[in-house]
Amino acid sequence: MWKAILSPDFFGTILRATTPILFATLASCVASKSGITNMALEGILLFSALFGVIFSSITHSWLLGLIITVVIGGLIGLILAFFVLNLKTDEILAAIAINLTATGGTVLLLLAFSGDRGVSSSIRSVSAPSLTIPLIDKIPFIGQVLSGQNILTWLSLVAVIVMHLFLYKTPLGLSIRAVGENKNAAESVGISSRRIQYIALVISGCLAAFGGFFLSGGYMNMFTKDMSSGRGFIALAAASMGGNTPIGGLLVSLLFGLASALANVMQLMSVMPYEIILMVPYLTTLIGLGVYYYAQKKKKERLSGK
Repeated sequence: MWKAILSPDFFGTILRATTPILFATLASCVASKSGITNMALEGILLFSALFGVIFSSITHSWLLGLIITVVIGGLIGLILAFFVLNLKTDEILAAIAINLTATGGTVLLLLAFSGDRGVSSSIRSVSAPSLTIPLIDKIPFIGQVLSGQNILTWLSLVAVIVMHLFLYKTPLGLSIRAVGENKNAAESVGISSRRIQYIALVISGCLAAFGGFFLSGGYMNMFTKDMSSGRGFIALAAASMGGNTPIGGLLVSLLFGLASALANVMQLMSVMPYEIILMVPYLTTLIGLGVYYYAQKKKKERLSGK
């Protein structure tokens, strides 16, 4: 088992497992910075995974399929924003509605489009390509880990840098953070909080769509029922533990990617019952959140002098 864990393939698996979680974590960060918790990430991931397969098959292009999927992800974010900001629906209930719709709706749409039930076995989708980096692929061990990764894995890492610069170095990013920290103060200086939160949720939906597309067009090459497997909720935990910052979210997402990769190895080695192995990523989430909030509680106690 240790030989498998210390192999380049294991570290490459960590990056692949991290990719959809990282995209969703960045989506959660943007929404949270604007003062709204986007709990619809699970549903957006699931819808995007299906639409990625469908539209890459129709267009015969992974790139066009990705673009259309990202647009649809943004539209789902727009729908969530409309319900929360215009209709004053509770943001948690609105997100739950989207998640439940995705669970049954994706199966229904797949059946209507292809006649398949639960698995897109008859759809010839186009997966995003892998990227071989010259020179780096010649480096022992590191080259085996980094070279050959899916292009969306590299894009997720680039997205961390882009989102950090966007949130902390641009006027729009400043407005998003201002609205999230104090809506009334932001509006007193002429910032439209509703417009900013609309923008933040649309961006959040687009980022989550990248992760959904990767699930069916990078991590796998087909759509399967409920293939998001709780990654949207794991991303919410990762964003929270990372302080709702892109760099912090990256570090925590890698932790959960490690847990997923470890679960894969344990499954292959049959070191314990299959059902227990499936729990590893979710147990890691629970333990991580417990440790994080305990540390936060102790920090507040120290600051208050108790």
